[in-house]
Amino acid sequence: MADDLTVHIRGSDRFNPITYQGINRLISEDSAPDEVPLIMHEDGFESENESLTRKGVKKQGCLARLFCCSWKCCCSCCIAIHRCFTRSKELQPRTVWLGRKGPHEENYAANKIRNQKYNIITFLPVVLFNQFKFFLNFYFLLVALSQFVPSLRIGYLYTYWAPLGFVIFVTVCREALDDLRRYRRDKEVNSQKYKKLTPNGIVEVPSSDIQVSDLIYVEKNQRVPADMIFVRTTEKTGACFIRTDQLDGETDWKLRLAVSQCQRLPKDEDLFDIEANVFAEKPQKAIHSFVGTFSRVDGVKQQDPLGIENTLWANTVVASGTALGLVIYTGRESRAVMNTSYPHSKVGLIDEELNNQTKVLFIGTLVLSIVMIALKGFDGPWYRYFLRYVLLFSSIIPLSLRVNLDMGKIVYSFLIQRDKEIPDTVVRTTTIPEELGRVSYLLSDKTGTLTENAMIFKKLHLGTVAFGQESMDEMCAHLLTAFSQSKHGTGTPGATPAKRSTTRRTVVTRCYEAVKALALCHNVTPVYEDEDDSETVEADRDQNVNVVYQAASPDEVALVSWTESVGVALVKRDLTTMQLRTPQGELMLYTILQIFPFTSESKRMGIIVREEKTGQILFYMKGADTVMSTIVQYNDWLDEECGNMAREGLRTLVVGKKKLTEDQYNDFESRYNHAKLSMVDRGSKVAAVIESLERDMELLCLTGVEDRLQQDVRPTLELLRNAGIKIWMLTGDKLETATCIAKSSRLVGRTHDIYTFKNIANRAEAHLELNAFRKKNDSALIILGDSLDVCLRYYEHEFMELAVQCPAVVVCRCSPTQKAGIVNLIRTHTGKRTCAIGDGGNDVSMIQAANVGIGIVGKEGKQASLAADFSITQFKHVGPLLIVHGRNSYKRSAALSHFVMHRGLIISTMQAIFSSVFYFSSVALYQGILTVGYVTAYTMLPVFLLVLDQDVTPETAMLYPELYKDLLKGRELSFKMFFVWVLISIFQGGAIMYGALWLFSGEFIHIVAISFTSLIITELLMVALTIRTWHWLMVVAELLSLCIYVASLFIFDEYFDREFITTWPFWWKVTVITLFSCVPLYILKYLRKKFSPPSYSKLSE
Repeated sequence: MADDLTVHIRGSDRFNPITYQGINRLISEDSAPDEVPLIMHEDGFESENESLTRKGVKKQGCLARLFCCSWKCCCSCCIAIHRCFTRSKELQPRTVWLGRKGPHEENYAANKIRNQKYNIITFLPVVLFNQFKFFLNFYFLLVALSQFVPSLRIGYLYTYWAPLGFVIFVTVCREALDDLRRYRRDKEVNSQKYKKLTPNGIVEVPSSDIQVSDLIYVEKNQRVPADMIFVRTTEKTGACFIRTDQLDGETDWKLRLAVSQCQRLPKDEDLFDIEANVFAEKPQKAIHSFVGTFSRVDGVKQQDPLGIENTLWANTVVASGTALGLVIYTGRESRAVMNTSYPHSKVGLIDEELNNQTKVLFIGTLVLSIVMIALKGFDGPWYRYFLRYVLLFSSIIPLSLRVNLDMGKIVYSFLIQRDKEIPDTVVRTTTIPEELGRVSYLLSDKTGTLTENAMIFKKLHLGTVAFGQESMDEMCAHLLTAFSQSKHGTGTPGATPAKRSTTRRTVVTRCYEAVKALALCHNVTPVYEDEDDSETVEADRDQNVNVVYQAASPDEVALVSWTESVGVALVKRDLTTMQLRTPQGELMLYTILQIFPFTSESKRMGIIVREEKTGQILFYMKGADTVMSTIVQYNDWLDEECGNMAREGLRTLVVGKKKLTEDQYNDFESRYNHAKLSMVDRGSKVAAVIESLERDMELLCLTGVEDRLQQDVRPTLELLRNAGIKIWMLTGDKLETATCIAKSSRLVGRTHDIYTFKNIANRAEAHLELNAFRKKNDSALIILGDSLDVCLRYYEHEFMELAVQCPAVVVCRCSPTQKAGIVNLIRTHTGKRTCAIGDGGNDVSMIQAANVGIGIVGKEGKQASLAADFSITQFKHVGPLLIVHGRNSYKRSAALSHFVMHRGLIISTMQAIFSSVFYFSSVALYQGILTVGYVTAYTMLPVFLLVLDQDVTPETAMLYPELYKDLLKGRELSFKMFFVWVLISIFQGGAIMYGALWLFSGEFIHIVAISFTSLIITELLMVALTIRTWHWLMVVAELLSLCIYVASLFIFDEYFDREFITTWPFWWKVTVITLFSCVPLYILKYLRKKFSPPSYSKLSE
């Protein structure tokens, strides 16, 4: 009976029965009952993150449910209509015929690139919508439109439409200019000429006219216009190099192979004499894989498998020779376009804070208008008077705030790019420079970001002996001995392997085998600057000739460069052969039978070669220790030495070898070719065949390569840590290497312990490990990506609560998707601002997910730099970027925002007093040119030049990074500071207006002259009070603004009485009122500086 009894899920409105039997089964799996949280779910248990989101959820009322249902129905209808009109064609595999349309011709996507946001029809509507969706702009649009109603008009139309029109005009011009630039770039790319091979000869066509099945020539250093199959090349080897830095961010050249059946034809025109087609998989995003087949359907019935090595993706660049390609994907179906990410528009925290304060000001405007109506009385058309009061007090919400802030951001970006301390820094997003001053978490990549991505060979371990940099001479001597024995036929390790198979191998033999394996097992190609067509000349090059090694991985280049330094040099490589030069200068020729490239899934690469001198077939493989440990023969030293090298900060590779007989290889080749022709699940079938060889391989050696730290990484990380910024390192490297780098770079402080999170696989293990981690206070956390996934699956809230308290966190074996997910988790759980920094294409998602993205122009290319908000050249530039420019930008914008608000509040206060004194009349105190001049010619320059103010010098800010901590509290733009400025505005507005009324005598125009002059001088004095470091431009702006106003006193006769303003009573009244409004604030500033000075003032003294 107990097993059939049901319980109901707590917190759910519906019954979801689960049996006690199910509960017992869940509890018994991997955990004890006291280790399992008690919150239930449909599947047995509910994650704590889900339970947290359900807290406080109340049952909805009828109206609420009705509204929600109606809203959902509307949304569903809109989505259905949108899908109906924008239904995209389902992508399918295709058969592309060589140089002609197929029998079942389809309409494929046009090969046009279009990055424009607008067209002629949508430009104005979309731009205006994007502007007026902001509360501030929409509010002023309504205010300006109200002036067309005669009963609501309170001033000249231009006083409302001129400022709004200026803001919209600037925005429209900026958007038009940006879109025009995009149009020109697109037009330049689309109109680029390419040579097309046709039955009638070669014709030139623009890129936009290229179609599927066209045969297109791509010359050296020319961009590939569409996704193509590489069919022929001018290179004799039948291969060419391409650069893919604009596609995947990697700067190393990639080797591409022409289709062998096409390359063997005598000339290009012969392609039209054969009947052939390419079967290609459906268009997809995967840029590192491709499945296809090249088939001859004429007299020669033959099929060749096509892989990634036979492709030329759009936006890559041919680096050698001239390539002829068959177009298979165009336009939006190409890999480059499908992988184009459209990052969301980033909005700074300062914009959100100011938006909230603007809403408070709007509420204040409504409240003040209601108070004025209540005091006036609800007689007559009171609602009309209410609207007139709202319009009169509309200056409380300053339209110029957005203009000043946007211009300020441009100035900050200009100052960043002109800073000589951080040369070549580029600001790609000018809307968020203040965010640099609010960063609480910095998430960094390791390779190429904290390190140089410049690989240096450091150590070779052979099991019984290890060779470091200090013992390379001994290695050279061993190799010289080994190759000398080979030359004289005196028992060389390579020549008589059968005789030595049962004897213990000497150190000389081990060195010989290890170095030969490293010199052969790679994808490196030597490139000489003085290329010669003669093979003999190339093979017999002098050893001093400069050679450049090209490979897809810097690790491989480091290994081949090292073998050259010890005497075994790679001198030539083509598609089928490889030549090595021995220490004696002899050439060793090898035939390349098969190559198995490195992939992120397999984590290893292999090669099968035949030594021409002996006829031996050798299978070499190298890869990560995690996968190679199960492939090589049993040993008792590999795991220990891998750990030792990782603790030294070295990247390790395990190298193995296996000898194959002719029968073994022939059998493998047959199965391998059959698997490569499969169009269904080709990858897994090929991998299964290769794995049949990867058994019981002989362990040759373990290599250690160092990736050096970038310049000044240690002091930069210490600077950021002292500034209160917590640093997380997200890397795909192994745990031991990441731990070592974290220690050597001082990512983990000297006083902090390190807690290494155990590898977990289920909920119970995660529960126990989190409990253990909770007891470790103030410890840096190091965790594997797989363990992190398990924790986030079951205990997201609890894990993040503990992790964000750590002084530093290192996540190892982390994928690009995980990096972006971690950024979003920190933003969600803490609400703090995040900054992500990286240098490779795998960091782009993380950079775009963070509040601030910083890209480093490094050896992995410019993809991260182009996708980032800020581009730098070295990691050490992060310090000045955040500590100096970020801090200054935030403090300057905060001061500017408060002052612009103060400028609107003070004149609104004067308007309210004026209306209340004069029988609550809804008449503007200052009209026409005075209102416009107040926010432009008279005060604009001094107020805007607050963007050049600084409280401390850059040197002081870098010396005392603790100053940055104050910004993280958000006090500069807090509501407390906001209301302080509101009180200052009310005080000064009241002092000026009541002073003018008290000293009033004569005509009304005298009140305008006295109060307005006092207002202008007060604003200029308040700028002087707010400024912390005087700049010569500020002095000029103050004097220029004062001179402009004094001149206008004598120009605008309709607003000022020229005879009155030249009298002594006018000036002494203005002086008294101005002093009364400003002197108390100067006294308060002096007292605060004396008895409670801010931290920056102590340092400046």
